Amino acid sequence: MFFRCTFIVGTVMSVIERDMPSDQYRNPFLAGAMVELNMIDTIGSGIKRMFRIQRDRNFPMPDYDLDEESVVRVTIPGRLIDERYTRMLIERKDLTLMDVIALDKVQKGYPIPKEEREFLRKKNFIEGRHPNLYVSESVAAKTDTQAEYIRNRSFDRAYFKDMVVAYLRTYHEARKVEIEKLLLDKVSDALSEEQKRQFIKDLLQEMRKEKTIRAIGMTRSAKWVLTHDPEDRF
Repeated sequence: MFFRCTFIVGTVMSVIERDMPSDQYRNPFLAGAMVELNMIDTIGSGIKRMFRIQRDRNFPMPDYDLDEESVVRVTIPGRLIDERYTRMLIERKDLTLMDVIALDKVQKGYPIPKEEREFLRKKNFIEGRHPNLYVSESVAAKTDTQAEYIRNRSFDRAYFKDMVVAYLRTYHEARKVEIEKLLLDKVSDALSEEQKRQFIKDLLQEMRKEKTIRAIGMTRSAKWVLTHDPEDRF
């Protein structure tokens, strides 16, 4: 007789939402024995703990990939993605874990259901139009003066991408230092100089993956060009 095993009963979100651990186990005898020997707490508790730890570190939430049967992949980000998300976590300690998970989907550009969008808008946690949503700067508006809020606000990533495309359409190519000169003073003042440069580096790599631009050459002397630029003969 063949039994198909699953990682958890239900979904990752159902484990996080439950106030009590699951009463169903792949091997109830083994699970019971391990609990008695204090080798584990309860099934599912480790999943929720990972989400809480990331929230306490002000880092993005873990990503579970359960698409392949009998295979579990977990990605635990160790760096910032969107400084607006991080700043909100730092300023708003009243956010529930479910609030944070929903905001994390927004910062990663993942689709979120209509109910979650409406909930986040009602709390002024997000801005933009679906599907181009981004984490709100409402926290900054409350804690800073209006002038500081405008200066510290980081534009939508699409704004910076449009600037890079417009520059390359005009000049056909650009080195990284030239793109930095174009964007640096427009990136949020809430970031350090090093963080601003990292933001621009990540932006260029994101545009490369989207096949909007590509690099010719290696290292810092490489030139960025539009993938469809008629002047590009390389």
